[in-house]
Amino acid sequence: MSLIISNIALHFISNKDTSGEINLRLGPEEIDKDAKITAFVDGLHTIYNGKGAKAYGSFGDLPTPDPSMDGTNAARFVDLMESYLGESQSFYQFSIQAANTLKNEIEKYDIEESGYLVVCHYEYMGGRYILVAVIPVSEHYSVDGELNISADQHLDTNKLQLAARIDLFDYQQNASGNRYISFIKGRAGRKVSDFFLDFLGCEEGLDAKEQTQTLVQAVEDYVAVNQLDAGEKQQTRKELLNYCKEQKINAQDVSMQEVGAVIGHTTTDVNGNEQDFYQFCQQQSYPLEESFPHDQTVVNKITKYSGYGNGISLSFERSHFGQDVVYNSHNDSITIFKVPPNLKEQLLALLATEQSDDSIN
Repeated sequence: MSLIISNIALHFISNKDTSGEINLRLGPEEIDKDAKITAFVDGLHTIYNGKGAKAYGSFGDLPTPDPSMDGTNAARFVDLMESYLGESQSFYQFSIQAANTLKNEIEKYDIEESGYLVVCHYEYMGGRYILVAVIPVSEHYSVDGELNISADQHLDTNKLQLAARIDLFDYQQNASGNRYISFIKGRAGRKVSDFFLDFLGCEEGLDAKEQTQTLVQAVEDYVAVNQLDAGEKQQTRKELLNYCKEQKINAQDVSMQEVGAVIGHTTTDVNGNEQDFYQFCQQQSYPLEESFPHDQTVVNKITKYSGYGNGISLSFERSHFGQDVVYNSHNDSITIFKVPPNLKEQLLALLATEQSDDSIN
């Protein structure tokens, strides 16, 4: 396993009690970083990477708190983190102060929030990160040999929504950057920024979705300029899709130079010189970073259309549009030619059943 844990802390934050205060229960000072804990963090890392709705930002330029104030309540997360990284305090003390800062934000917003606060400093594939997450708790039931039912609680990592990760290499080498913090972009009914980003002191920066939409549009412009036929256009889109999928799996940024190498076709500039996709983007001055974290859901749409509504689900590759899938905008209908064999079997069986029912009636 390529994940190495430097430090980890676990604390529990529970909903308000009768006193009206959020409860904070501190975890142990030392957590044994054995195989079980490493597997847990590795799973958390994988789940976090798999979350599609992520945004990016940086620590806000806020005034340093008054030293005369209570440091536990007033200090910014970035100052607490720097104190730990500079070895002015232990990781455990850093995690306690961070937990108290989060508790204060929850109380300030007067909301209900509970779960286990995980603060972890780890390395993965040459990168160094600090992951901060509130993992919700779910109840499960078990039955013993005497058929007695008992209830217990477990960490529900699959419902992870409150989580952010600081890329320490990017932060320390480019503190003025706008994307060294990534965070899950929200959940139904509420944005994470309501209190979790305030707790971190994070301001949104790079818009991954906007960057990806610009990249997709640049590819569409590129295949149009090259006057590629339908098959070549679809192949070019698939080259981008496959590259982005691989980058997503490896939690790597999209590199414009790499995209230029992946897309096989070249075009000719105004001076008659050949140029690849990367050079084309530079000449056209698309507002694209040299590399950036991308939104995979945007890229997925470059080769496929899909939709769901009123009990109907439909999905097809873009290359079939206008040929095997024809849309009539006048009567808002879709005609499908070359029906998929498995669907055809079901439809024939359905027709046979209906005909049998009609003959009985």
